[in-house]
Amino acid sequence: MNWIIAGPEIFYFAAGLFFLLATFVAEPNPAAAARRRVQLTALLIASVGIMVCLVSAGMEGRLFIRAYRVDLFSQVFKTLLSLGLFLIISICGDMIDISERRHHEFYFLLFTCTLALMLLVSADHLLSIYISLEVSSYSLYILVALRKNQSLGLEAGIKYFLVGTFASAVMLFGMALLYSASGTTYLADMAVELPGIINRPGVVIGLLFTLGGFFFKLAVFPFHFWAPDTYQGASNQVAAYIATASKVAAIAVILRVMAFAGQGSVYLVHALVVLSVVSMTLGNLAAIVQKDLKRLLAFSTIAHSGYVLLGILVLSPAGYSGVIFYALALLLMKFTAFMVVVELASDGRNLQIKELAGLHRRSPILALALMVSLFSLAGIPPTIGFAGKFLIFVAAIQKGYMALVIIAMINVVVSLYYYLLVIKAAYLLEPAQPLPPLFVSLPKKLLAGVSTAVIVAAGFFPYWLVQLAQTAARALVWNR
Repeated sequence: MNWIIAGPEIFYFAAGLFFLLATFVAEPNPAAAARRRVQLTALLIASVGIMVCLVSAGMEGRLFIRAYRVDLFSQVFKTLLSLGLFLIISICGDMIDISERRHHEFYFLLFTCTLALMLLVSADHLLSIYISLEVSSYSLYILVALRKNQSLGLEAGIKYFLVGTFASAVMLFGMALLYSASGTTYLADMAVELPGIINRPGVVIGLLFTLGGFFFKLAVFPFHFWAPDTYQGASNQVAAYIATASKVAAIAVILRVMAFAGQGSVYLVHALVVLSVVSMTLGNLAAIVQKDLKRLLAFSTIAHSGYVLLGILVLSPAGYSGVIFYALALLLMKFTAFMVVVELASDGRNLQIKELAGLHRRSPILALALMVSLFSLAGIPPTIGFAGKFLIFVAAIQKGYMALVIIAMINVVVSLYYYLLVIKAAYLLEPAQPLPPLFVSLPKKLLAGVSTAVIVAAGFFPYWLVQLAQTAARALVWNR
């Protein structure tokens, strides 16, 4: 086997092992300087991980008796995952809400979860998909429960775990149905068998149940119940990781499974249409009444999962490339919004929308970053969020889903309302009492400025990213 093509996985396995061993020699109550060194070490390792993923981007091959596929599609998503990890670690300097003696464990679980997500996007066998998904999920369950405020963290972790185990059981049953119908557990072999039997009830149910485990990761209705409570109960940094890297991997594996299903079944497509409409509508309507900013972003995530499903259910390379582009957009937009949450709630508390009052005077750069990220989430041009929605909507219209696109556009208008409520709080509301300027370090200002600039620049000049997404989508379809 050519182990060089598994360079990113080997690197992140070594990184996780490093932090695991570090937990055995870590000080029980480390000083602030020691915690800072741990964060800088993790940041350095994560930056090297990005370079490893970029170097490995052009490699292709199969490992583990064809159970593991390395291609351009998986390498693009591994690069996005490595970027997501780097961005999350960059805002972990002052983790007040994670016990000081648990910081090594925190980074160990982050790297382990990222490794599992990388394995997930390359898995080409039902069993390897299941194991990768479970390893990533259990890492996240523990990360959520690590919050110092145990009344929030433990409750959110248990809810997350209960919904996750239910989704896992549903997915495992679906995989069993697919295996009994196709006689194989390899996705590549299923791509040969499924087109001829795709309209059988057992196959349709098996596909839907199998996708249920990934819908849980993506927070698609009806596997969305965990999202608001988990975002609210987890520490701000963990919630940011769940909202970014975890969603990117879920999009990748759903794309791979759906691409191997060929043109799909009319019953499967109808089911996905219903899930898409309900997810985007429920998420947007529920977000309107939220007072907690993280809960609002959680319901926003549910709504965006509906837009992602819209691009997937068209079952065309144009739809797949639009979804790949949108995965990058979600990573940047959600991170930028959560970065503002982390900076404002530096003591680790949950941030209420009303606490944004006067932000434009306290920290103009954070107010600008928040405004641009929310406008992009709403799909306002010229932002990367608008470009992503445009690609998905065009692909859906080309396949004749005009009514579905109109419903999605109505939901976009609804989402703009509650995003404007947040922006109004940051720019137009005055705090009940005068607040001092918010201190933001130079690296954080640079990070906020760069992420804001990228969101806008990618909206103005999306050509290169669109070409990359189209190339990755073609690799996905050709490798069926």
